[in-house]
Formats: sequence, C-alpha cells, structure tokens
Amino acid sequence: MFNRKTSRTPLDKFLKASTAAGLAAVMLAGGVPALVTPSYADAVSVQAPQVPSFADVVQAVSPAVVSVRVETDVQPASDDGSFSFGFGGQGMDNLPDDHPLKRFFREFGMPGDNGGRKAPPPHGKGKLRPTSQGSGFFISEDGYIVTNNHVVDDGAAFTVVMKDGTEYPAKLIGKDSRTDLAVLKVDQPKKTFTYVKFADGDGARIGDWVVAVGNPFGLGGTVTAGIVSARGRDIGSGPYDDYIQIDAAVNRGNSGGPDFNLSGEVIGINTAIFSPSGGNVGIAFAIPASLAKNVVKELIEKGTVDRGWLGVQIEPVTKDIAESLGLAEASGAIVVAPQEGSPSVAAGIEQGDVIVAVNGETVKDNRDLAKKIANFAPGTKVEVSLWRGGKSLTKTVELGKFPTDKQMAKADGNGSDEDAAPATEQALANLGLDVQPSDDGAGLTITNVDPNSDAADLGVKPGEKITSVNNKEVSSVEEAQKAIDAVKKEGRTKVLVMIETENGNRFVALPLDNS
Repeated sequence: MFNRKTSRTPLDKFLKASTAAGLAAVMLAGGVPALVTPSYADAVSVQAPQVPSFADVVQAVSPAVVSVRVETDVQPASDDGSFSFGFGGQGMDNLPDDHPLKRFFREFGMPGDNGGRKAPPPHGKGKLRPTSQGSGFFISEDGYIVTNNHVVDDGAAFTVVMKDGTEYPAKLIGKDSRTDLAVLKVDQPKKTFTYVKFADGDGARIGDWVVAVGNPFGLGGTVTAGIVSARGRDIGSGPYDDYIQIDAAVNRGNSGGPDFNLSGEVIGINTAIFSPSGGNVGIAFAIPASLAKNVVKELIEKGTVDRGWLGVQIEPVTKDIAESLGLAEASGAIVVAPQEGSPSVAAGIEQGDVIVAVNGETVKDNRDLAKKIANFAPGTKVEVSLWRGGKSLTKTVELGKFPTDKQMAKADGNGSDEDAAPATEQALANLGLDVQPSDDGAGLTITNVDPNSDAADLGVKPGEKITSVNNKEVSSVEEAQKAIDAVKKEGRTKVLVMIETENGNRFVALPLDNS
C-alpha cells in the first residue's frame, strides 16, 4: 500500500521544480499550456507479408460443391407393414400416456407410422429413411457429380443440395468400392451447372496450399484451408491406397468433397480422417486427382471399372526374405499363393516366386504390383519378370478381369481321420519349433514354439502349419530338414518358411544357426 504522507525525495523535488518552470515559461510567452502529442516517427514498423487470400478461389468454386443426402429403403419387419428399429416396439401401447418413451415416439413416430406426419414416398416394399450425408462436386455443366462410394453405398434415393439451398434429385451412375469413388447425375436439361476440373498430373506437392470445401456435420458450404502434408499414404483401406494427406480441417460430412489448389483445380477428394475422437485433428486423406479422373471417366461411360487381374496372393519382400532367397535388394512382391483358375496359374507362376517387374518396369512392393496390374485392361498380355530358385525368368500372362465379388470363399479342406495313427512330435533343428505331420498329410503342424526363439519373435504360434520350406512343399520333418540343409549349403543365413494360419498364408524368414 502506498503511503502518500511520506517525505519527497530529491527526484520528486526536481520534477516539481522542472514542471513549474516549464509552465511559467509558457505563461510568460503569452501562451497557454498545451498537451504534447508524442511522435512515432522512429517506432518499429514491419512490412506485412503478402499472403494470398483464398477468397477468389472460394468464390469461383463453391457454387460447384454440393451436399449429398442419401435415403435407404427400410424393409418392413412383418407382413402388416410395421418397421423394426432394433427393439421391436412390443408393449409400447401398454405404457402410460405420459411415459417419456411414448411421448418421444408420439412426436417422432412409432414403429409402423410416421408420427402423424406425411409418410415419405414408397420405394419397393419399404420406406425411405435418411441414413447418411456427405459432399460432392459437379465435374460437368450437364450435372455429373463426383462423391465417395461409402457416402452413397446401399442408398435407394439421392438428393443434391446446392449452395443456395436448392434441392435436386439425383441418380446413381456408378460406383467403385476399391477406390471409394462414385458418380451421381442430376437431370435438369434447362439448367447449366457451375463445374470444376481435375488438376493435371499429380496436381500437388508437399507444402502446397489446399482449400477444402464441403458439408461437415450437415452445415453445408464450409471452407477450410491447410497444406499438403504428405503423399502416397497407405491407410490399409484397399489395394490401391495412394492418398494425399492434408491438414485442412476435415470432419464427418466432408466425405466426397473436393480439395482445391490455388488455381481452383481439384487435387483430391476427401475420403477419410485419422481421429481418436471422431473429430478433426489435422490429419485427413484424399484420393488423388490423378487416380480419380480415370476411374470417374469409366464410371460415367460404363457404370463400372474393369481392371486387369493376375490372381495372386502377395506380400512385400522384406530384407530377411530377400536374404533367404539370395535377392540383392528387398523389392518386388512374393507370391504367397496363386489363386486357382487364375491367369497366374495358367501362365505357370508358382508359390514363392518373386515378381520383380512387369513389362520391364520394376515392381517396388506388393502395392506397386497391384496398381500396375490394375492399370491394364482385361485381356492384355504382359511380361512378368520373376525370381525363382536363385534365377531370373519371364512369364507371359494374359490378364483376366478383376472379379466383382469382394472375396472368394476359401474352402476349408482341413479334417481329421479318426482311424489315423497318432502323429509323432519332433523338433525342427535350429528353428525353435516342435512339429508333427498334419492329419491331412499336407505340411507340418507346429505343436510348440520356444519363447526365446526368433520364430516366437516373428509371431509363429502353436497350431499353425508349415506348408513349405525354401519353396519346397514338406509333409515330414525329414523333408523340412533336407530343405534347411540345402539352404545352409548355399551359405544363406535365413530360410524361407510358408506358414498357414487361420487368416491365410504368410512367408517368414527364419534365421539359421550355421555353427
């Protein structure tokens, strides 16, 4: 607390005297005291950087961006036309009139009615119910719209909402689940729509500005901005993952919406976000324009996408696998299993082959092989370069058409013969495994794994089956050991083993003790 009664210091006396003298001088000069305005002539000033505004881009492209509403045909759960919402609604009429559940369904609709409101138009045998919403954008003046497959999948009716709120019905032209792309069409012959185009080439470099426009949480017409954070992201969503990663805010409802460069060209289509909470954390993934425009073109022309099909189950070639096979580099794709009846079988491609090139173009890994093959039309003949048994060879393959089924059911031929003699458990030298011949006579069943072994570190588990060693099928410990000895004789430090698991087959390169 300040004490105003304290005696003045010499500085106080000086300031008082100076102020009095200054006022006296002004008064003697016939003037009056005036307030003195400080001068900022020497103050620090920094030139603001010329950062480009996104306003011109947004103004030009936003009329082409739309919201997409999807309705699904909800089928009746009973012959009387009532609908089930997961709990059946049984006993609802027995509830008191003031019960919260009865009040809720009286307002929003009981199972089998529509809450007293006008029912939506019938479609098939059920009723149309809103199920999802997303974003999209016009790519032509006559009404073609690009969005995500997962936005429209299973939809029965589609509505496009323009920037000004105008709504148009749309029909589904085609969709492709493997790239998560779909095309809708608004038929309005007298209407010319504002549209945008895909960027040429890759269209974006890491560090470039990106403007995202979409319909997050159903709000519509929302613009966010950021940069391209990364390219070529694989998030495990499909065989052709090659996403652009951006840090512009992308949320639920942005799916199918475009990402623009500063020239107003579409460089990507939002398809997924990484989020522990479900909201934006600055990591979003977009389908690159270079991939999307070819798929969209086929969807408009044919409604589907035809891709070349080789028919192999493949894995990447790791350093350990490369060493076990005598490959100089860890590149290419190793064939886990050729699919029965596929072009690969017809061409003579075998389990354990490493595909190193297609038509002379080096194959980097399994993803790269999948994309290379998909770029060819069915019926195309390609030269496939292989590494087999320490030698290079080439096979000519006439590619088939990629099957439309998501996955072919794998027949389970495993069984047990009750009259068979019990198998004898034996140790597989130097691998830390105890095995016994399988009941079906194909392969060796692993009965025990040394917890301190390399096999355990690589995830090998009891109950799994060894079907081949060094790309040679084995049905006895003697055959397996013979294959291991052959690898040692060649001076290799690892042996390639095919492991059959509940989820399919995989290769494991197990270190050998060459002492």
